[in-house]
Parts: sequence; structure tokens; C-alpha cells
Amino acid sequence: MLADAEEIARWPTGSDSFVEAFAKGLALIGAFGDSPGGLTMAELAKRTGLPRAGVRRLVLTLVTLGLAHEHDGRFALTPRTLRLGYAYLSSLTLREIAQPMIEAMARECDEIVAVSVLDGNELTYIARAEPSTVLRRSLTVGSRLPAFCTSMGRVLLAGLPDDQAEALLTRAPRPAFTRHTLTDVKALMRDVGKIRAQGWAFVSQELELGACGIAAPIRNEQGRTVAALNISTNLGRHAEKPFVKRFKPLLLSLAQKIAISLPPE
Repeated sequence: MLADAEEIARWPTGSDSFVEAFAKGLALIGAFGDSPGGLTMAELAKRTGLPRAGVRRLVLTLVTLGLAHEHDGRFALTPRTLRLGYAYLSSLTLREIAQPMIEAMARECDEIVAVSVLDGNELTYIARAEPSTVLRRSLTVGSRLPAFCTSMGRVLLAGLPDDQAEALLTRAPRPAFTRHTLTDVKALMRDVGKIRAQGWAFVSQELELGACGIAAPIRNEQGRTVAALNISTNLGRHAEKPFVKRFKPLLLSLAQKIAISLPPE
């Protein structure tokens, strides 16, 4: 509910900075929450604390606008009211949607969680969360890393057609950061194909010794990969196989949750 009867009673009177009729209309829309069978005029008046005559005018206005309908004396909102929420959702960026979700995941996992997008041959962090119990690293929102040797980078490459991914890898510098770094384009493309088929990536110690991460794509409603979600750790905290087994289901679930929260393009 946008506002209950007690809160409405505390509203200021109408002025050039507060349109009371508009506020009452919004409050009435909010009053329909948790009422699958609809509400009568009397029930709406009770929920809002507004005079029944005023509620009647507001409800009939909603009906006229196609935002509500009536059946057997009970009123319910129509799907058209979703446009009001969509106006807000469509204004949110991927980062604004993902940040509170990854913060909750970081607390639950006690590990670093991040979201990145592909920019040329690098990935760029657009959201990041880390629990206070882990050793903090210098990476922040806006930090950039090579795509070819990171779990998020490989997921983002897997979201491209093969020819584009291969061309990007061929042009990109591919230094061996550690003895585990995969630098051969053909070997990288094989891994990219595997990641595309299974829907997630695990990369260990290719950028930094002792560090590993698991990543999954965040896809829009057309199925295009728009970002990558990652949980990373230090191998002093988890062995590789237990890490993947424990966190992969959480990662895939969160990636899907973020995806369905994205507004249509």
C-alpha cells in the first residue's frame, strides 16, 4: 500500500506544492494491494480513511481511464496499471537493478560478487559488492580487466558470435599473467564454445595466482548477453571443485533474477 489511513491523515493540505487530489488517487491505487478478488467502495474507504463519496469519484475515474474495472460491486485494477510501474522500471540502469541484489549475495556467500560489461577486449566493472570479512582488493566500479583470462570476460565472449569473439581475441594482447594463463586463440575459442553450451564459466589462476571465479551471463529478453555476473574467491578459502559446487546454483539463480528484473529494450 502506498499510504495507509493514518499516513493520509497526516498529509498537508492542498497547495501549489501538493496536489491533494492526485495524492489521494495514488493512495487509492495502492490500496488495491493484496486483494485478488477486488474491493468494494466501503472497503476502499476503510483502507484509505477517505470519505466514501471521494473514493467513489476516484474509483470511477480509474474505471473511465481503463485502470480499474467493476464486477458485482467489487473493483479491481486492470493490467494497464502496470504502465505506472514500468515508467519507473524503464528508468533504472542495469547497475541500479543489480547492486542491491549482489550486495545481498555477497553477504550470503561471504565472497566478492560483481557485474561487468564488455568494452573492446576488456571487461568493465559496473557493480561490485564485497563482504567486510574478506581481504579487500583494489578493484572498484569502473575498473577494467582483460576479457580473455577472466571468468566474466569469457562469459561475455561466449555471448558473441564465434567470428566476432575470435576476431576480438586475435586483436587483443594476451600476456601470460601466470603459468596457468590460456593465451592460444584456438584453445580460448574451445573454452568459449564450452561456456556458451553450459551457460557458465570457471577460470582459475589465469590472471592472478590463488584467485579464481565463476561467472554466468545476464541476458535480456531477446536472449542477448548484456553483462556477466561473477562470484570470486581466493583458493586459500575454497578448493576449486567445492567452490563451483557450492556457488554455481546461487550464481545462476541470481543471474536469472537480475535478467527478469531488466526492463524491455
